[in-house]
Amino acid sequence: MKLLKDILYGINITDLRGSTLVAINEVTCDSRLIKKDNLFFAIKGSKSDGHKFIAKSISEGAQAIVCEVLPENIVKDITYIQVISTSKAYAIVASNWFERPSEKLHVVGITGTNGKTTTASLLYKLFENSLIKTGLISTIKIAIGNKELPTTHTTPDAWTIQKHMAEMLAAGCKIVFIEVSSHGLVQNRVEGIRFKGGIFTNISRDHLDYHKNMDSYILAKKSLFDNLKPSSFALANFDDKHGETMFSNCEAKKVSYGIERHVDIKARILESHIGGTLISINQRECWMQLIGNFNVYNICAVYGAAIELGLEPTEALQGISALQSVDGRFQKIEGPKGIIGIVDYAHTPDALDNILSSLQKFRNSSQRIITIIGCGGNRDTGKRPQMASMAARLSDYVIFTSDNPRNELPANILKDMENGLTLLEKKHCITIEDRSQGIKLACQNAKPKDIILLAGKGHEKFQEIHGEKLPFDDVIILKKLLTEVQA
Repeated sequence: MKLLKDILYGINITDLRGSTLVAINEVTCDSRLIKKDNLFFAIKGSKSDGHKFIAKSISEGAQAIVCEVLPENIVKDITYIQVISTSKAYAIVASNWFERPSEKLHVVGITGTNGKTTTASLLYKLFENSLIKTGLISTIKIAIGNKELPTTHTTPDAWTIQKHMAEMLAAGCKIVFIEVSSHGLVQNRVEGIRFKGGIFTNISRDHLDYHKNMDSYILAKKSLFDNLKPSSFALANFDDKHGETMFSNCEAKKVSYGIERHVDIKARILESHIGGTLISINQRECWMQLIGNFNVYNICAVYGAAIELGLEPTEALQGISALQSVDGRFQKIEGPKGIIGIVDYAHTPDALDNILSSLQKFRNSSQRIITIIGCGGNRDTGKRPQMASMAARLSDYVIFTSDNPRNELPANILKDMENGLTLLEKKHCITIEDRSQGIKLACQNAKPKDIILLAGKGHEKFQEIHGEKLPFDDVIILKKLLTEVQA
């Protein structure tokens, strides 16, 4: 148990009713989990308003309430703390509850539309390989040294983040890399974290179902850099037109990176093929096992962060050479007859363009690119026709199929995609709603040495349909069907 006054440190309180000298045994923002002597946060969410459950939480035993609007009925012996933002206060209390672990760690946040998972995961692996115990909070997993835990969100809720960072500190971790989504920033999930550094990868169309417009989306990303301290560092991709925007009003040490512009960390591509890429970073050569310009940007960010966190340039480049692709991120599968399968998380127009443009450069004249692609349900519908057209323009044969339809009808999603095609593009595209059957058809049509790109779900081990997460692993299914069909 902790005294209420101790866990309220750093919160801007606008009104207080009752005593802060009461003991609190747990903190929650879920009224269904209330127990005796709990602190309940009434948070306004997209689906429900926690203020509606204040009375219920008190009846279940809550000792104190944090809210934005005081209820009309003030219950005797219950403490009420009024704040401007309960979600922000919740994150700060979470940090206080776990004794502010980020102040004892070097926490680096990575934000952007594409490249967050790859950059965070490669940095984690680089420092682990350098025998520096490291933590990772990412889309694909939470890692505490060599211990791995599953995750459900790119950026977990504030309580989960602080809990895991406390575990990382207790396990001897020195550095933590965390993907910071725009949702996580707007919803204050990373409030209360003292960041040692921030990395900006890029911005392209995504999540407009939530942010409504690009300006709001960009401002969400920028907030990570606005809150960095002068003792922190900020890394930004200056080949992206929003890179300089991230540095506006940022007090941290600023480091730019890129391929095309005059920047602090300058990369050049010396040689590239399907097996890897020879680059130079600030005139030092480095062989990397990753391919594509997009991965060169990711490696620039990895190199820059490594230097800011204390690695020597030579040590960082040697470590980078040993890094392999991240699960579900341009993950190669060697099939029969020289057929190459690529599984990638590309679920935005920009990411799909990057992948297919790279494959166009590496293939020879006899190799065809067969793309299997869908779009998620209950998400930005405007990108569906864009992604369909892009797949058609940059592939020899395209199969539109179901991704994670969630609560939408797959046929409606696929129709939105088809509406982006010209008559000429439609001639080499086919729609098969069942994802397994779509993958099977691609395998059946593949000729020796063809390239099959299976895009959209990447590392995910499920397919979300009408609220259920049904087992579905693109990597396993593509391997299995390639072997069976091409045997």
